[in-house]
Amino acid sequence: MIGISDVEAAAHLVAGHVVRTPTVSSPGLSALLGVPVTAKLELLQRTGSFKARGATAKLLSLTEAQRAAGVVAVSGGNHGIALAMTAAALDVKATVVMPRTAPERAVEIARDAGASVRLTDDMDGAFSLVTRLRDEGLTLVHPFDDPLVVAGQGTVGLELAEDADELTDVVVSVGGGGLIAGVAVALRARRPDVRIWGVETEGAEAMSAALAAGGPVPVKLSSIVSTLSAPSVSQLTYDHVSALVDEVLVVPDREAVRGVLDFAEHAKVWTEPAAGALLPAARRVLERVGVGARLGLVVCGGNATTADVGRWAEDFGLH
Repeated sequence: MIGISDVEAAAHLVAGHVVRTPTVSSPGLSALLGVPVTAKLELLQRTGSFKARGATAKLLSLTEAQRAAGVVAVSGGNHGIALAMTAAALDVKATVVMPRTAPERAVEIARDAGASVRLTDDMDGAFSLVTRLRDEGLTLVHPFDDPLVVAGQGTVGLELAEDADELTDVVVSVGGGGLIAGVAVALRARRPDVRIWGVETEGAEAMSAALAAGGPVPVKLSSIVSTLSAPSVSQLTYDHVSALVDEVLVVPDREAVRGVLDFAEHAKVWTEPAAGALLPAARRVLERVGVGARLGLVVCGGNATTADVGRWAEDFGLH
């Protein structure tokens, strides 16, 4: 497992390459939920999500031979965007493999940044293709099964601990688990009394399944939230979450989309469903811990188009 020194080293490494995103109190969300709410706005990161942190930490650590060979990543959207944009900034050739369910906008951004984008029928196929490309000589930048990437994502938690007022509970979205693993390391070191909660969407429950099984297991994916849709977590992220996180909650896709609309109306920020899931999860947290809570929400990304959200809202009857 990584430690706080690894997160601090990652923070030093990525400084100047990523944005120190705002940590702000939200009167609108506080009124909506009935308790003080602080939001860490990672959707304002230069790639639209926290993923730039881990990708930058990994790319800056590569040897010259690895840089020359080029890098490859699998992504449901945001990791691919982050790798493509970061690789372009550092003059490294990148290949991004995405399932066809990935947002069209994510594919477009990755291609516009100069990455070679390969599409597969599903996420399992994407992981299989990435493995073949790695075996052919490309350097894998895994979205969550890499200590350097997890440490990079942990810089979110380091900043939250430094910038937020007193918090009792922090809620973090979970896909493969890299973000919550890194954030948990930072918070356990800097804010040891804070409870840490994860949230997944139904049909993208890789961490919940792993916790129930006692280790990583494959899961069937059906959620619309492609950015949370990992076919399994890794042993690395499972170990961190099982040791450091209080509980992982699961919410329906419909409530995640409703959360996007609530963020827009009450917090005045445009999120994606992976972040929208924080609000129904926060309500469940409050049911457990009571009204004395002071919530921190890691708003992980905002790479959803108005057309995407409008379509989901229509499909779920959200008006």
